[in-house]
Amino acid sequence: MTQTVEPEAPAAPGLRERKKRATRRSLQRAALELVAERGMDEATVEEIAAAADVSTRTFFNYFASKEEALSTTDPEALQETLAAIAERPPEESPLQALRTVQLQRAQQIAGDTDFWRLRAQVIKHYPELGARLVGASLAADHQVAVILAERLGVDPRIDPRPHLIAGVATVAKRTAMGLWLAGGQHRDFVEVLAECFDSLGHLEAIS
Repeated sequence: MTQTVEPEAPAAPGLRERKKRATRRSLQRAALELVAERGMDEATVEEIAAAADVSTRTFFNYFASKEEALSTTDPEALQETLAAIAERPPEESPLQALRTVQLQRAQQIAGDTDFWRLRAQVIKHYPELGARLVGASLAADHQVAVILAERLGVDPRIDPRPHLIAGVATVAKRTAMGLWLAGGQHRDFVEVLAECFDSLGHLEAIS
């Protein structure tokens, strides 16, 4: 039976942080829209910046290239995620801690359905962007594993468990995103993600 999902909302970032994130997301959205409309080669950094109503210099304050704007993860969100994992009660298992934190983050994803649908469309058309995302995901998983290792009191260079748990949680999130998009985003993403995490506990029984 699927557990009831009632994640607490993460603490709201300050005004300066909100402005930075708004600019970052505006640039990402502009890049996605222009590339979806005109193609990768035709959409320029200058046009992306203009569409987001910022200078080209500002664009490069956030991204090294248009490819990065199309495929990067939010570095501030990652740091908040790491901090949230570290702050979870010590009696929680590592996977339960990840489940709770990821459900909190999922609320933000669910609040911008058009962005994620457009991003999935662009990445499907340009597989090299998907490869960039995988690389970013692996780097994030490593940082998560370090935090989990601290919770477990083990050395992540020797003990495989922190890396396995971090990787499994990422697969759950990726699976949930795929199901959510394939279903036309008609269901709540938080609910879909919760089901994916809950299903992890049943895999051994059906393997």
